[in-house]
Amino acid sequence: MSIPIGQSVAFGTSFPDLNEDAYVAILRTITEGWEIARKNSKVHPQANEVPMTECLRDGMRIALKHLPWRKQLLIAPGTESRSDSEILIPDGRTDIPLYLIEIFLQYDEHDPHAIIECKRVAESNSHLTREYVVEGVDRFRNGKYGGNHGKGFMAGYILAGTPSGIVTGINAYLGKHRRDTEQLKPSSFVGCGCTWKSQHPRIGTMKPIGLHHVMLETQPARLNQCAGNCE
Repeated sequence: MSIPIGQSVAFGTSFPDLNEDAYVAILRTITEGWEIARKNSKVHPQANEVPMTECLRDGMRIALKHLPWRKQLLIAPGTESRSDSEILIPDGRTDIPLYLIEIFLQYDEHDPHAIIECKRVAESNSHLTREYVVEGVDRFRNGKYGGNHGKGFMAGYILAGTPSGIVTGINAYLGKHRRDTEQLKPSSFVGCGCTWKSQHPRIGTMKPIGLHHVMLETQPARLNQCAGNCE
């Protein structure tokens, strides 16, 4: 399986459209990597976000060795980022930046080609729900992350509750702030875990960005229900 890119466009203003296969490849790498990561004793409902993200990164790298696109995708360490080329002092730090070899070879693009932002979430926890939106979704929305990307990725570490309960809370928060059009909707990607998608307007001349959301259980594997696609 390859990870093709779509129509070529100039970097700096927009980004080559990734083929749907690329979204599936990234989401599958996240979910299969998480199945490895969650076996680590450092992954549990009381864990902090940073150690869990490092475990996820390590798990993704291990999983990638056995996936068809292993020679096409690079999973990088967290890195400082600049939301604008005119900014000389980095104003962000990406959780898990990804690089597609084909894009680098064709466009000599050194900045991340896709970004995964990771947040802890818990059902009925209004603070974590707000953090997921304000410190996660909105970093893509305001161009702090992936300002020239058409798609971004969010991973939620579930501390309590179910994937569907988490998403219900996020959508309630967005609705409360008159952002109904940005609410998460079920994703149809097969084999990618509990996934949703959303669309968000951006400031100025930046085109809207679509986000893919995947909810990751920190508890031992169990049968769970989610309104998204749950494999």
